[in-house]
Amino acid sequence: MSGATRYTIGELARRTGLSVKTIRYYADSGIVPPTDRSPTGYRLFDAAAVARLELVRTLRDLGVDLAAIRRVVNHEVPLHEVTAAHAEALAVQIRVLRLRQAVLAVAARRGSGPAEVDELHRLAQLGTRQRGQLVADFLASVFAGLGDQPAYPGVLVSMTPELPDDPTTEQVEAWLELAEVCRDPDFRARMRRLARQHAADHDVPGLPRPDAVAVVRDAVAPALAAGVDPASPAADPVVAAVTSRYASLHGHSDNADLRRRLLDRLVPANDPRRDRYLDLLAVLNGWSTGDATAPAVDWFIRALHARMPEPVH
Repeated sequence: MSGATRYTIGELARRTGLSVKTIRYYADSGIVPPTDRSPTGYRLFDAAAVARLELVRTLRDLGVDLAAIRRVVNHEVPLHEVTAAHAEALAVQIRVLRLRQAVLAVAARRGSGPAEVDELHRLAQLGTRQRGQLVADFLASVFAGLGDQPAYPGVLVSMTPELPDDPTTEQVEAWLELAEVCRDPDFRARMRRLARQHAADHDVPGLPRPDAVAVVRDAVAPALAAGVDPASPAADPVVAAVTSRYASLHGHSDNADLRRRLLDRLVPANDPRRDRYLDLLAVLNGWSTGDATAPAVDWFIRALHARMPEPVH
């Protein structure tokens, strides 16, 4: 072994790119002890020490603490155990950083003041149970008393967001916005009215559950894309198709009363927040985002108003 290559601390620094001070610290702390000493007393290191130093540098670059590194290089613990534990610790830190990034991004986008930043941070910190309770309170408010309706248990499930254990920044931002929408009293009231109207429609014996919004969305889409004025004669066939379809679902004639009833169903649905809730739900649950319904509903409401008889005074 006397002929084996030996390196001084200066030579190690040139080979590894580490500073002399850092290598001396590792040597003094016993992490990379010298192999030998020169006749003049300089510390010398062999090829194994070079490899050991390379491992130390790599682990330090990955953020592993020196105490854990010492145990690895001294063969007190397997390398894979240390890397696995450190990877898990980093995963936790990354989740925390994503939450912070989302809060800061939303606050910056809105120009939030101190109170709103504090509230966003609080919402981001909610645990799984607390998030679930917030959404459950919203849905309970919207669907209270409708649990015996055949379709509503499934609707409740489909409207429940599930923030993943390891969410993306986009999902955290979606959660922050959805939580605020859920707590909006006006939005709750609109959704509650819409749910009760749907329940009343669904209670028609022997008929499938009508969905006025879906009927309007599908029928109006071509006219909306073509830029048809809802008050113009060109809109007449669209209005006739929707009202006839809705009338057939209810076993009624297409008349002014039915059109008023249809308006009564569509006005609460004409809320961009409804579309936004569904879009945020899709982001959180990893679903594809559907087409917005509010533009079509708004178009059809204006078309119906243009064709309703003037009230008698």
